[in-house]
Amino acid sequence: MEVEALGIADVPGDFVTRPIELAMLSFAGLEGDRHAGLTARAGVRQKHLPRGTELRNARQLSLVSVEELAQIAAALRLPAIDFTWLGANLLLRGAAGLTTCAPGGRLVFSSGAVLVIDGENEPCRKAGGALTRAVQGEPALASRFVKAAHRLRGLVAWVERPGTIRRGDRVTLVSR
Repeated sequence: MEVEALGIADVPGDFVTRPIELAMLSFAGLEGDRHAGLTARAGVRQKHLPRGTELRNARQLSLVSVEELAQIAAALRLPAIDFTWLGANLLLRGAAGLTTCAPGGRLVFSSGAVLVIDGENEPCRKAGGALTRAVQGEPALASRFVKAAHRLRGLVAWVERPGTIRRGDRVTLVSR
């Protein structure tokens, strides 16, 4: 695999990312990104905890693949889907089947940075809504996205070893 593109969500209240040339990762994630932080608050994904409970942030970064985005675009009859529309931080090439990578696996970058896979980034209407706005599509596109992106939406991960990631960096998956 290789890093095709990088993005950051650094505009307050905005879900989408904007392209960047390099990502400086700390133990808290991508510096300046809306999902950065050592801890997060429990929400709808943590049904076992009261909402708002502080917990370790295992969703510091969102990763998608060129190949899976092409599959989603084809299912939605769109020419393409830009990774930034889905709020992704890393776009990987040569990563067909990225979403099926098992939790606990490591993504080791040629720079030395390491990410730990938390799990699948399940499709949601928020991402579907951002996609709908980006392509000026019909409102039903948001719910169609959820179905089309099932098992193709990519991964969320957290930083195990800080470092700088750049476009073109090689990435190796080390299974658990």
